[in-house]
Amino acid sequence: MLIGAPAILLGLTPPVLLGLAGMMAQEVTTLLVGAWSLLFLIGLITLAWIGGRPLLREAERGFWSLNALAVQPVYALVREGLRHVVGRIMPRAGPRRLAHLYAAAAVGGGLLVSGLALWLVLLAWPASGWIGAPADLLAPHRLMVPALANAVVIIGSYVTVAALTWALADASLGRPEDLPTFDGIPVKGRTWRVAHLSDLHVVGERYGFRIESGRAGPQGNGRLRCVMHALEQLHAAQPFDLILVTGDMTDAGRASEWAEFLDVLADHPGLAARMLILPGNHDLNVVDRANPARLELPTSPGKRLRQMRTLPVMAAVHGNKARCFAPGTHRLGPTLSERLAPHEADIRAFADRGGIGLSRRLAPLWNDAFPLVVPPDAEDGLGVVLLNSNAEAHFSFTNALGMVSALEAQRLAAVVEQYPRAGWIVALHHHLVEYPTPAPAFVERIGTALINGSWFVRQLQPQARRLVAFHGHRHTDWIGQCGGIRIVSAPSPVMGPAKDGRVSFLIHTLAVGDGGRLLLASPERIEIRLSDGEGPAGV
Repeated sequence: MLIGAPAILLGLTPPVLLGLAGMMAQEVTTLLVGAWSLLFLIGLITLAWIGGRPLLREAERGFWSLNALAVQPVYALVREGLRHVVGRIMPRAGPRRLAHLYAAAAVGGGLLVSGLALWLVLLAWPASGWIGAPADLLAPHRLMVPALANAVVIIGSYVTVAALTWALADASLGRPEDLPTFDGIPVKGRTWRVAHLSDLHVVGERYGFRIESGRAGPQGNGRLRCVMHALEQLHAAQPFDLILVTGDMTDAGRASEWAEFLDVLADHPGLAARMLILPGNHDLNVVDRANPARLELPTSPGKRLRQMRTLPVMAAVHGNKARCFAPGTHRLGPTLSERLAPHEADIRAFADRGGIGLSRRLAPLWNDAFPLVVPPDAEDGLGVVLLNSNAEAHFSFTNALGMVSALEAQRLAAVVEQYPRAGWIVALHHHLVEYPTPAPAFVERIGTALINGSWFVRQLQPQARRLVAFHGHRHTDWIGQCGGIRIVSAPSPVMGPAKDGRVSFLIHTLAVGDGGRLLLASPERIEIRLSDGEGPAGV
């Protein structure tokens, strides 16, 4: 259903359409010159008006899903493999030489993938068939082999071009690099103190395990309480303006995990009032944490249920501050709480009973929810845009892929333009680009960044001076830039082994300078000493 059926449908489309065209050419001609032509035209316009936006959204989603399946994994594997080898062979190469090698690896990866795809096209071409006869429509089984060959030719031809396009886009974007300098913050003027957390991976049972947890699995909730206790102490000494959590609040999006997360926040109301959260892949895309090989059909209510758990929690945390866009527009509309209020009965019924009908009814609620925007409180204030960067995934092994839709990018650009003197935090879960720092294991360099990261960086470039991108997902801290976009990654304070009994997170200070430039100061690292029971300890 996820691979075979779309491939067959894709391959059948050319012969079936051409076969139908041959059968109906005369009828269509008669229709267009007759009295029915006006009704036919009205029907087409109505269909486009009613179904155009959902169809465009599905087409875009399908396009990037094809990239996620056919291009990005192989291309990223080859590209990052070359970069990984270069990093090991020449660990002390200078920045200029590394930039050239980085671009060469991107182009080399594109050429290899493009050549492989072209070879598959040449192999499949003799078995393909592009013109169907009327008799074939009565015996569609005859078209199965040509349809599969057609699918290989179509996808292979696309990959041949797309891999080269991706390679040139990556090579021309420039090499990601550590941020060379931080900004000085003026003594006078308004500043914002932001605590950046991510990847909390809350479990819902006292001894519950985590995905990729090692021995720290049952201890993670205790670590989170320790972090919140430390934040409380820091907030009392110097108040925070914002506590930003960039996704993966839960380990698998279960109701018990969200309940545990909300229980932790209930113990710290002052911090919760300053908190903004956004969805991560573990909140939405993990089909079954106990069985990574499990598939989930697109019609399954499981993913919609995880989405409908996430939205009400976001509303509970910051629903009266974050605003949605008015449907079908690029203008800010109601708050998230106001948007969800008319749908509460459907959400409760869906949580109780499930069902395809309710799932479809609630689909627009999720699809139109993002980006969420906390507007600046003054013309030269600080605004926050919360993105949903999760790609559509129905398989636990592919749950980590990310994507930012064209609609989200357009709305982001529109709202930033509405406040020309303000600075902006652009918050998402996935990292925009693969880091230039050496990775302990090659597997850490592939398959987790945004599928369309190079494209999204280019969408941000016109407003690069006025924004900083904050993300999580990688469980490690890195502050750098790519294509002029400053990027801040948050470590996970709960995942992985503690170093010398310590975990850490970063606090950032921001200000808006002349011309609306967003100033980013050198961060403050907070290290927390964990007690033996992983309860509250010292900072």
